[in-house]
Amino acid sequence: MVVCLAFTAWCLSLVVVASADPCLIISEINADNPRLDTTEFVELYHTSGKRASLEGYTLVFYNGNGNVAYKVLDLKGYSTDDRGFFLVGSVDMLPKPAILLPPNTVQNGPDAIVLYHTSAARYSEKMNVTAVGLVDAVVYMTRRTGGAEFLAETLTPGEPAFVEDETTLEGDESIERCLLSEDRWGFQVSSPSPGQRNNCTPPAAAATSPVITELKLGGGQVDGFVELTEAPAASPLVLVVWDGKTDRVSVGVDVDVDSSRNGLMSVTIEKSFMKGDESGAVAIYSGRATDFPVGSPLSQIQPLDAFVFAGPGNKPSANLTETLIPGRQPYQLSNSLREGGFYLSRCGVATWPRDPGIFWEAPQTPGLPNQCPWPKICPHSIVIPGGTDSPPHLPPWGNTDFLINELNTDTPGAAEDGEYIELWHPSGRRVSLQGIWILLFSAHNNKPYREISLSGHFTTSKGYFLLGSDRLVPAPSLRLPPNTIQNGPDAVALYRSPFGPPSAGQRGIPTKGLLDAVVYRQRGSDQEAQELSKALTPGQLPLLEDPEVLPGDEALSRCRGLYPYDLSAFSVAPPTPLRENSCPRPPPAPEGVVISEVASSHWTNHSQQRAFVELHGPPMMNLRGLVLSVFDQERTGTVIALPLTGYIDRDGFYMIGNVTGADQTFPEGSTVPVRGAVVLCYDLFSVCRAGTALTNSSLRDVLVFSENRQLLSSLSTSRGRQVMPALRSVEDGPVSLSRCSCCEVRSSSSWTSSSPTPHSTNLCPSSAFSSQIDLCLGPLSSDWYGQSGDCSGLIHGKRVAEVADYLEQRCHCGISALYLQGEFL
Repeated sequence: MVVCLAFTAWCLSLVVVASADPCLIISEINADNPRLDTTEFVELYHTSGKRASLEGYTLVFYNGNGNVAYKVLDLKGYSTDDRGFFLVGSVDMLPKPAILLPPNTVQNGPDAIVLYHTSAARYSEKMNVTAVGLVDAVVYMTRRTGGAEFLAETLTPGEPAFVEDETTLEGDESIERCLLSEDRWGFQVSSPSPGQRNNCTPPAAAATSPVITELKLGGGQVDGFVELTEAPAASPLVLVVWDGKTDRVSVGVDVDVDSSRNGLMSVTIEKSFMKGDESGAVAIYSGRATDFPVGSPLSQIQPLDAFVFAGPGNKPSANLTETLIPGRQPYQLSNSLREGGFYLSRCGVATWPRDPGIFWEAPQTPGLPNQCPWPKICPHSIVIPGGTDSPPHLPPWGNTDFLINELNTDTPGAAEDGEYIELWHPSGRRVSLQGIWILLFSAHNNKPYREISLSGHFTTSKGYFLLGSDRLVPAPSLRLPPNTIQNGPDAVALYRSPFGPPSAGQRGIPTKGLLDAVVYRQRGSDQEAQELSKALTPGQLPLLEDPEVLPGDEALSRCRGLYPYDLSAFSVAPPTPLRENSCPRPPPAPEGVVISEVASSHWTNHSQQRAFVELHGPPMMNLRGLVLSVFDQERTGTVIALPLTGYIDRDGFYMIGNVTGADQTFPEGSTVPVRGAVVLCYDLFSVCRAGTALTNSSLRDVLVFSENRQLLSSLSTSRGRQVMPALRSVEDGPVSLSRCSCCEVRSSSSWTSSSPTPHSTNLCPSSAFSSQIDLCLGPLSSDWYGQSGDCSGLIHGKRVAEVADYLEQRCHCGISALYLQGEFL
């Protein structure tokens, strides 16, 4: 699978396992030419780089409009050329394709091209899309079309389609497969290269910091060499060489930022350092050589870029590796040291930072573009592609995004070698973590003591991602040195920040791009993380990973919902890395709690008009497990989803909102809308905030004040109708909707408009002040005709609500269905 980013014309492959045997892949596609489509082509490539038979292969072209095959090519009897290439394309293109197609055959998208290896009899034109026998696939579209969702779901599940962006280059462009890092393949848009190796030029360096582009590792006979891209700012840079055995500074050299040549700077390292038969690292930092004196220990300051290498039998320490290139592996040098040393160039097109896997052995080209060889690596399995046009902040599964699922910061023993952070994507699928960062904050200075980029990593097939101590079982995808995660008071925060570290462009504690956060503490330190709590989890006390709750080890596990930065969702539970959380049994549902009164601050212009929701129930009832959700008919989903805490008071009331004496306030920037619904829900938090198909088991009470029938349907309010506040029925004052009947929880005839009475008994109709009114109404709708002269039939049973609506429209006298229900039953 592949995931792509909107700000570059490339995408990431989820393939991480390589096969020793060569294989056939879709190497390049050009489906959309300028003007007339007369140079379309599909290029296959056999990774052996030699002639190979195509016996048993079938190439199928799918139309995204209908998701059926519009072209099927049986490749029986064909072979690749002597360099491993095979072309299918237009009759006018050069070089001449092995299989010729009329102009405009390859559709521009939304479409797919799939390579199968099984009996050709399985495939025919106009057949439905299938993944049976799939070897390789590309799902693509243009910026104008879209609509390739079904093809992507079937052929490249979980990932959007790739976008052949016709605005990327001045002339023509194609979708080209390139190696990202180690054995991970991806695609990028580049100049067409039919029958030739693809134009896999590493992308331009990020605008925020320089990166290493070339290295020479000597053997003690020649000087070392490091080339890096030009720094965008005039800040000083230092290149530090680290000893792989001692984790100490071998040498630090100031970089002459004024010596740039073609946007590249070079640094020569004295021959006694950077030996290719040893292990070590090269890292770029902001600062000067005096900040890194020879022999000083490994700095915890994160470098701008780093390269860690392992000589034969000289593996660098885990601490050096995980500090400089977290989650990556050192570059393994070959056993025989070549004369003149090793020459390594940045050749992988991946843009994630600090990955030695993007370097390959290649001729040295100081001051010039790198000369990278065409790789001969075959992924074990290829499922592609991703889409370059997907906004980086919106995954293809809607509004869901990564969450912190489990946190273990304090493990038994002094070693602290069982610490971990587990992330989860609510899609429950394998997902790219491109652009995702984890920041570990210290409450002592409210600054991150570690920033970890997760770009280039992927969740498991169930949506989990684990980073933790080196000895943790199961093994984490990203290993951390022991004692990395502090015990507290501290915080772990999760960000989506595709353009660099979250702290780079924000002062103080960054909140832009924040996806989730957990602020936690030790005993007696609950007041020491106030600034972190205020910024990351406002209005909530830090969590305590209480070691006395369970024998042995324990973790903070997400157990009560999927709402971000909601600390009430976590419980102390047994550690379950990469497994479903082991959560305490939920408490029994609070019974007898209903919505008693609702007001919106938008219903009148009166200065005392306030937004609030009042609940009523048995005195001192624990509300744990209940969620108050507020819906706005003008917006999709909830505008408020608030887990309730505390107890009903001794008078039977509980207040939520922006009023004096409220037990809970609405989240900042949220309120009760003019038209919408208020729902009292008991269930998993994710269900309570979904806003669709809430079950009777989760719904406890509903008040709908909206004309939106879809909202009524989604909230299961088939019994009763919506209630609308009679704004003119309360003279010169604020107005609320008040419950005045206990008999039917979800019936609109339980409600009326009145003056607000927060924390007090509602103002309701009283028989002591009733009046006798004789009414005979004319027809309200076509089905009333034919009944003239018999008014009793018009206002009997289910007609009560219609009568009340009619009266309010005509006289604005505040007579709701509640006033009339006793007269017509």
